[in-house]
Amino acid sequence: MIKEKISIFKDYLTPKGPEYKGGKSRSEIVSEKPIYKLSSNENMLGSSPLAIAAIKTHVGDLNEYPDNTDLRFRNALSDFYNGELSPNQFITDNSGVGILQLITNTILGEGLECIFSNPGFGPYRMFPEKVGAKAIDVPLKGDNFELDVDGIMAAVTDKTRIIWTCSPNNPSGTYIPKHKMDELISRVPDHLVVVYDEVYYQYATAPDFVRGYEYVKQGKKVIAVNSFSKAYGLAGLRVGYAYSTEEIARYVSQGRRPFFINTLSMEAAMAALHDEDHIKRTVDLVNKGKAYLYPELDKIGIKYWKSQANFILLKPEMNDLEFESRMHTEGIMTRPVKGFGAPDCVRVTIGTQEANEAFIAGLRKIVG
Repeated sequence: MIKEKISIFKDYLTPKGPEYKGGKSRSEIVSEKPIYKLSSNENMLGSSPLAIAAIKTHVGDLNEYPDNTDLRFRNALSDFYNGELSPNQFITDNSGVGILQLITNTILGEGLECIFSNPGFGPYRMFPEKVGAKAIDVPLKGDNFELDVDGIMAAVTDKTRIIWTCSPNNPSGTYIPKHKMDELISRVPDHLVVVYDEVYYQYATAPDFVRGYEYVKQGKKVIAVNSFSKAYGLAGLRVGYAYSTEEIARYVSQGRRPFFINTLSMEAAMAALHDEDHIKRTVDLVNKGKAYLYPELDKIGIKYWKSQANFILLKPEMNDLEFESRMHTEGIMTRPVKGFGAPDCVRVTIGTQEANEAFIAGLRKIVG
């Protein structure tokens, strides 16, 4: 009888679409050498000191429920943007990827469509497929991974509700120049929104890099997604936010549950917003790392792409999983990104000087 009842829910219990697989944890790696985790784009300097202080201050409050709403958090975000975005224009949730799922669940559904561009972050395809939407890949063009605006517009139908974009892009590290983003925004019809994933914006140095902020201020149908996991070093707390027009932010926010951000995450995130020194030291570390790594990679002769983020995409002349495994023996964790639409490529986080030197030493040993 029980077996029969379970079979009734077989279709419901069968997951829709592929599962997102995160990078390996440090505990999964066996190596006789010190292990450098350069696989998940984390902050190599650690967490914001102001965030850690806030956690210590509020760790005694865990017997009580957190704020029922995120109003204090949204007020803090509005202040961070100098009041140019109102608190009602912000959406907060557990992590940047949580924001992506929230957007998916509230805007997409059975019979609807979205457009994404590989190589790109896997959830742009995976999350829509889980709710029965069709995800259409309009690949980035050429060796420089340029946004194909004409291709995207040709793929738009009356069922399209989201165009996913990412700049700086994960996993390529490339970005969308302002003129390309301007063109896309000017051409999209009114029945869809452009999601602009900018979680790595702190690292971008290109003079024509643009944030979603510029379009939201103009009232465009853009949702810009951000995370505290990267530059702020709070990946373990899972905090993210987005901003858009008040109408869109209010609509998307309806999909959240009460008490959705825990006490320590909210307090740490609000404190981290003020930690300009930590952000500066983090960005300086990454820029110095690039200045060291690019010439070394050139000497080795491995194919790579210069990055606007805190990681570099490589294409070794061997199978990506073999490369990952052999680097593990050297104590270096990297991330194969076939699941991101970049077969045979591997992503490596820019680390401390010690970690970068260990990576180059391991790379020399493996590729010769």
